[in-house]
Amino acid sequence: MRRILAVLLENEAGALSRVVGLFAQRNYNIESLTVAPTEDPTLSRLTLTTSGDEGKIQQIIKHLDRLIEVVKIDDLCEDSHIERELMLIKVLAEADVRQEVKRSADIFRGQIIDVSADTYTIQLVGPSEKLDAFIHAITDSAHAENQAKVLEVVRSGVSGIGRGHRILAL
Repeated sequence: MRRILAVLLENEAGALSRVVGLFAQRNYNIESLTVAPTEDPTLSRLTLTTSGDEGKIQQIIKHLDRLIEVVKIDDLCEDSHIERELMLIKVLAEADVRQEVKRSADIFRGQIIDVSADTYTIQLVGPSEKLDAFIHAITDSAHAENQAKVLEVVRSGVSGIGRGHRILAL
């Protein structure tokens, strides 16, 4: 099962590398990772996505909690949360395919942010499943002639936050 872990850690050199090293040593996979300073310049918030059964996730949390730089951990999937990911996707869209790609971008509330004679670059924001569904929608058309060719995909990784009064802070 996929889990999103929000980790508050000290904003110092080497802290991120120790977290990543922990995952590498135990052969755990990080599916996505985002990190940035918080409103407190001495702390960073790291959001990572990983997957595994309940026992594996509990092991990951225990190992993370033992790191000196880690201040607090929250498994966002344990309760109601909001998650978003940014994707930039460049597609080859020629002739009839252009209108289909534009229509799909509109349906998924994406923005075409760059246009050339035969390409569109589209920005989408939303849960990972939405971004995956967009790629599927433009590449798996029932008619091969109406398929767009994906040239490049850039994704930010998941950022998440608890709903309501649920916060990750000291």
